[in-house]
Amino acid sequence: MVLVLLILTASGGLLFSYFENPQKFEEYAIHGFDVSHHQGEIDWKKIDKKYQFVFIKATEGGDFKDPRFSENWKKAKDSGLKVGAYHFFRNCKTGLEQAQNYIETVPKQADSMPPVMDLEFQANCPDVTAEKLQNEIATMAKTLESHYGKKPIFYTTPNYYQNYIKGKFDDHVLWIQDLKEPPPRFDQRPWLFWQYSQKGKIAGIEKEVDLNVFRGTTMDFDVFLESNNSVEPYTPKS
Repeated sequence: MVLVLLILTASGGLLFSYFENPQKFEEYAIHGFDVSHHQGEIDWKKIDKKYQFVFIKATEGGDFKDPRFSENWKKAKDSGLKVGAYHFFRNCKTGLEQAQNYIETVPKQADSMPPVMDLEFQANCPDVTAEKLQNEIATMAKTLESHYGKKPIFYTTPNYYQNYIKGKFDDHVLWIQDLKEPPPRFDQRPWLFWQYSQKGKIAGIEKEVDLNVFRGTTMDFDVFLESNNSVEPYTPKS
């Protein structure tokens, strides 16, 4: 299957496009991983150079701050990796207080990847309606974009997408978890990152780690990173 994904400037000009959806994770040019305090102390100097990016857990809900975030953030950047930070969204907390928790924790640095909102099913807060949840997600996303100047990436699963994201938030990049196969296109909407494993083994990290790929070439990844240093938000089009 052939896909075309575009980045448009404010004037409507094309910045880049890429066309393929490889069927195996090995076929992707850009590889990365994501970590939290659960991985323990990481020897960032030992990370294999095949990995170009990492997403680091920063916060969760309204007040939890990952105890290893600051150390991981600094050392990952010092190691030469492209770095982003993610927040685990809690249904029981408002979007505003969760955004404030993230902003208090994650530095505003132009060379960082966009903020990530981790959106997953949760057993708690059973009385929260889909509309209420979507409103709180929107509030957090808008608050983060206002502060960092970058539209947050939405990390989610295919099922969560179908229940809460479909038809909403079309201007946000998707990072999809699918441990069985490459994610499908969602209503002609492309995804940009794919988490394909939660049992990765990487030198310098004792515990298993989540593995990811970026959808595109090395040049595409460079342009994606450059677009994040601009006031013009990144907007993929299928």
